[in-house]
Amino acid sequence: MAAFLALTLLTLSIFSSPTQAEIFTSIGQMTDLIFTERELVKSLKEYIEAEELKLEAVKSWANKLDTLTHASTSDPEGFLAHPVNAYKLMKRLNTEWSELESLVLQDPSDGFISNMSVHRQYFPDEEDEKGAAKALMRLQDTYKLDSESFSKGKLPGVRYNALLTVDDCFDMGKLAYNENDYYHAVLWMQQALRQMDSGEDAKTPKADILDYLSYSVYQMGDLPRAIELTRRLVAIDPSHQRAGGNLRYFERMLSKELRDMGRSQQELTDERPIQLDTYERPKDYLPEREVYEALCRGEGIKMTVKRRSRLFCRYQDGNRNPRLLLKPMKEEDEWDSPHIVRFLEALSDEEIEKIKELAKPKLARATVRDPKTGILTVANYRVSKSAWLEGEDDPVIARVNQRIEDITGLTVDTAELLQVANYGVGGQYEPHYDFSRKDEPDAFKTLGTGNRVATFLNYMSDVEAGGATVFPDFGAAIWPRKGTAVFWYNLFKSGEGDYRTRHAACPVLVGSKWVSNKWIHERGQEFRRPCGLTEVD
Repeated sequence: MAAFLALTLLTLSIFSSPTQAEIFTSIGQMTDLIFTERELVKSLKEYIEAEELKLEAVKSWANKLDTLTHASTSDPEGFLAHPVNAYKLMKRLNTEWSELESLVLQDPSDGFISNMSVHRQYFPDEEDEKGAAKALMRLQDTYKLDSESFSKGKLPGVRYNALLTVDDCFDMGKLAYNENDYYHAVLWMQQALRQMDSGEDAKTPKADILDYLSYSVYQMGDLPRAIELTRRLVAIDPSHQRAGGNLRYFERMLSKELRDMGRSQQELTDERPIQLDTYERPKDYLPEREVYEALCRGEGIKMTVKRRSRLFCRYQDGNRNPRLLLKPMKEEDEWDSPHIVRFLEALSDEEIEKIKELAKPKLARATVRDPKTGILTVANYRVSKSAWLEGEDDPVIARVNQRIEDITGLTVDTAELLQVANYGVGGQYEPHYDFSRKDEPDAFKTLGTGNRVATFLNYMSDVEAGGATVFPDFGAAIWPRKGTAVFWYNLFKSGEGDYRTRHAACPVLVGSKWVSNKWIHERGQEFRRPCGLTEVD
């Protein structure tokens, strides 16, 4: 028992050690953890097998001696009258019991602990767990999924089922509560309570769930329901430290509200279970939040019959570019104004795998350029990891860069490096502009290549659910298709920014999204894309 306790304490100390952070922002890097966990499970089973062998040996010894001592103690003198019995007693106590002591003192956990020590540097930390939990809440909001959908694994496009226990739901709610996010705390505590009421076993006491849920409901302004939940709490735990005081406070608050409204008694408490629409989700910093999230769900897309009639497909030879004459690129219109096109077969499967192979060791938390300083920095509204690849890194990168130049007719000599991005749990990039606005003149100053005139976006994976590229200003949604690429201009020919191109990468609901971006800059395009005569030409 003492050995097991020591192992448990050491294991806990390993899991709480400082580790690599922000693993949750890349599914590609998280896949390594799957194999790490498999190795640890193998090591753990080996440890269990060694412990079982040791225990079997001890039990066998104990059973043998139990029979022997039963006979010897019934007639000690008669037993020892046999000289062999006398000799074996001396031998057992002098040698064999010492060997047994050594066996008991053996610690088969050494190999498992050593393996843990090797792998622990790659373990996610508390920030990763918190980030993954917030990602589930973000997906819940964006795709209007209730907590039960996640708890029971009811997600579109899933190949593997996964369930959340009462304790998982409680931990989700507690995290939201500690962040003063009472809206999500209510949803997850309610789900924990629902599963517990249905008979599911849990380590978490029901009193703890009711405690967090009642106060969170109060914070959402629902005093009648807070009182009802607190009464349930008092009923199962009359000595609860806070429940009695909270109940009296809630009842006084409700009485005061009723007096202020000129009513003598409250209406019956709403008995319906708490759902996504029971309470209004708090507003945040993003003005187009509702439009953006609706587009992510495939709602509100402004693709009319008239607009669709203006969309065509064609073969693109790059203005008779020699490299495209024999095999022109297949081009489809995705939107008419601003003009967005999709190129089919822009990347082969082999090129995609090579790009991912080159990028994976370099993946780091994706950054955004600070509009005031021009310095790249991490932002909560961009959840992914990215790597920058040069043409010199591999012939495949040089070939892809050349292909982009051939297709668009724009030079990539002044373009940024090829950025490869992999989106993690709920990975997203909220609405943003690719170009720098007039109030941020230093955004690309250090590059010395002018503004981002165009964006070329390669989709390097299919996504089972979510992950669309959406344009809230004009209501377009473009869905990832592996091997295709989309292209649009961020600037008018006059050099003025096209503010309609504000776009977003929707959260990935199910799947792993890989993309590569090529941001093409103004310098070098003077004769390839001459200036227009009007500001918005």
